[in-house]
Amino acid sequence: MVSPDGSVSQRGQSAGISMPGFMSYGTSGGERPNSSMRGMPVLALINDSLNIRINGMNGAIIGRRKGPYTQFFENQSYVSGVHAQLKYNPGVGWCVVDKHSSNGTMLNQRPIQPDIEMTLNSGDILTIANVNLQVIIS
Repeated sequence: MVSPDGSVSQRGQSAGISMPGFMSYGTSGGERPNSSMRGMPVLALINDSLNIRINGMNGAIIGRRKGPYTQFFENQSYVSGVHAQLKYNPGVGWCVVDKHSSNGTMLNQRPIQPDIEMTLNSGDILTIANVNLQVIIS
């Protein structure tokens, strides 16, 4: 189950990383982006060229076989069955943790170590094996 889809805004791409297939998303008509009931910022992971739009859920697994996002990764052979996990930590924000994946997880083209929480920022590029996802936090 994916949480309801709200409008999100984008600061821009970070660190000069240019990734084809990413578009800008913004609010219209003065609407404010949705946030969860607990006051967490909304996390979106997007890859337009693969038709992926993920709304982050605290504790959710990203993988080909487990977690709420399997429909996006089931045909991505380089993505592990249990690849990474999304976490929200008050005071820190949204984080990603590699779960000892076979083909690794990268943040802004830098590999991340398994079991280490890495903070996500709007504009980051999160790479799950060979799938690039633009991070948007609102």
